[in-house]
Amino acid sequence: MAGLLRVAATSASHGPGPNERSACIADLLRCGRIGPALRAAFQSPACVNAMYLEHFGFQEFPFSITPGTKFFFGSQTSQEALNTLQVAVMMGEGFMKVTGEVGTGKTLLCRKLIASLGEKYKVAYILNPYLEPLALFAELASELGIPRAHGWGDRRQYQILDILKQRVLELNKEGKRVVICLDEVQAMPIETLEALRLLSNLETENRKLLQVIIFGQPELEERLNHHSIRQLRQRITFHYQLKPLTKAEFAYYIQHRLSVVGYGRGQLFTPMALWLLGRKSKRIPRLINILANKALLSAYGKGQRLVQLGDVMRAVKDTDALGSAVEKFPMVLFLGSLMTVTALMAYKWMSLP
Repeated sequence: MAGLLRVAATSASHGPGPNERSACIADLLRCGRIGPALRAAFQSPACVNAMYLEHFGFQEFPFSITPGTKFFFGSQTSQEALNTLQVAVMMGEGFMKVTGEVGTGKTLLCRKLIASLGEKYKVAYILNPYLEPLALFAELASELGIPRAHGWGDRRQYQILDILKQRVLELNKEGKRVVICLDEVQAMPIETLEALRLLSNLETENRKLLQVIIFGQPELEERLNHHSIRQLRQRITFHYQLKPLTKAEFAYYIQHRLSVVGYGRGQLFTPMALWLLGRKSKRIPRLINILANKALLSAYGKGQRLVQLGDVMRAVKDTDALGSAVEKFPMVLFLGSLMTVTALMAYKWMSLP
């Protein structure tokens, strides 16, 4: 019983660290109060996750890199991009393009746009860019609800395009407009990019039958400059580029993520921890999430509810995406600042009468 009370007490206060939790379970086992099955339950990922969330007062993980639309943060560039895409879709524009560095929120923007379109739109979302032209058209057909008939793989490109056109016409008669969203297009083969242009030929005398929105990294611009697909570039009517957060947006971004998961206990990161987090992430949302998540784990492992500078430093050192050059800089900067402050204090003390 003593061991059980010890588990409950530590979970209610600040949540036991891994060593303390194991010691509690060992006490219970020695007392004969629980068996191996219950011990496994205490050490299961679900149990550990629950204690982590309770420790910080989260309803769910605030810095997950999974692009859930409720975490969408309307920074200047992302909100302007969303507004631009929504207007362009309503106007019936043919091709639109959104580019941005890795981690700036292209996929989340795409999903936010899809969620905002409503039932009068039929959206085909293609995540895999490594498709040959026929495979792309077949994937689009599947997304639009066309069954894979026998001998589908033997059809020619123009035949599949004709099937797509008939399906799009059917959807238009039902009052639905077709929008195709393609992610990571910078990795798409040149011949498949050229095949995308053929989709713009699906039109009536009055308007386009479908709209295409492509998302990709800055390398997409280079691919679109390829001579063989210059016609595709000419048909892109709207373009927007996502950028990292500004310094002001960075603080609001952190607060936004915490408010979404129901955090309300006051300050979670010290000012120095936030400073280093913003500097090393370059205020790119995905890197912010990765570093903040690791820093929280560091604080949790020590039983602390406030993320310190050292927690962010450990997160930086543990993140390969930031490169090896970042490992020594934070400590050198911190020690240099500490020495400066110490020297100033010593000077003022010596100046006293």
